[in-house]
Amino acid sequence: MTVRQSIVFNGDLGSGKSTVSVEIAKRLGLRRVSVGDLYRQMAQERQMTALQLNLHAELDQAVDGYVDQLQRDIAASGERLVMDSRLAWHFFTDALKVHMITEPTEAARRVLARPSGPAESYTSLEEARTKLRERSESERGRFIVRYGVDKARLRNYDLICDTTRATPEQVIQHVIDVFEGRLGAEVLREGTPLLLLDPARVYPTEDIATLRGLWDSEFVGDVAEAGDEALPPLTIGYTGEYFFVVDGHRRLSAALQSGFPLVPARLVGEVEEPVVGGMSAIDYFTAQARPSVIHDWAAAHGTPLPLPEHALLGGDAVLAGEPGTGA
Repeated sequence: MTVRQSIVFNGDLGSGKSTVSVEIAKRLGLRRVSVGDLYRQMAQERQMTALQLNLHAELDQAVDGYVDQLQRDIAASGERLVMDSRLAWHFFTDALKVHMITEPTEAARRVLARPSGPAESYTSLEEARTKLRERSESERGRFIVRYGVDKARLRNYDLICDTTRATPEQVIQHVIDVFEGRLGAEVLREGTPLLLLDPARVYPTEDIATLRGLWDSEFVGDVAEAGDEALPPLTIGYTGEYFFVVDGHRRLSAALQSGFPLVPARLVGEVEEPVVGGMSAIDYFTAQARPSVIHDWAAAHGTPLPLPEHALLGGDAVLAGEPGTGA
């Protein structure tokens, strides 16, 4: 297994990167560098908002050039550190590359609750959500054009962690456990990203009526007692927007019944990559995650799952609160 010298964070705006990276740096006794703080300072000096600076950087390469060279120099120095940066994963070769995600409305709530500043200020939840999406899309497009890399591709990272319901302490401890080799070592040895997902945001792909053992109280009790880190990883596909189960519905159900905010998983395929029988992740999800499948799973576990676009357009759509076929 690769010995990780540093930890580099990137991910969704509002996912808690600053909170988590600050505390991890303290606990590990490492220096922390925040490129986000640097960009906010640059925006303030130019009397711009963070979004305006992102849009300006699409035209002026000097903005990224200065920050890029700083990251290259730090990576080349060999210093062990914690770095909070949108692109550090591209420059560091010996770091644990952590990508943090969260549900967009929850991210907007968190950002809206922060003290506002000249570089980042929002007047409503909807404005925050819209501006965060615009900033993310601006960065993604700029990185694709300028560096030829897509920050949305999960295989760029070692660890993807969903912070939607997990507390900062839970996220911090899980990341440290991965960094120190106590969690996910087998998955990482395979060269596959380790996913720590919110089980309430993972979609089923089988009818609940055909799944046996979901309500095995002894199994659920054993899972609850052992904790989420002891759960064998699920096998997961990713459409670019939605995570879905390829193998492990019973374990996912037990995690939900146990109230876990995180569940370990390995990525089998994303977007156009094959997941089962040569079908791409998108095609498999579209074929298997039917409205009735989603509704019955959500109703059985008390966890609302928004219907994806393909399900809203599908022929067997059900209304919220209406029983499906396998309840």
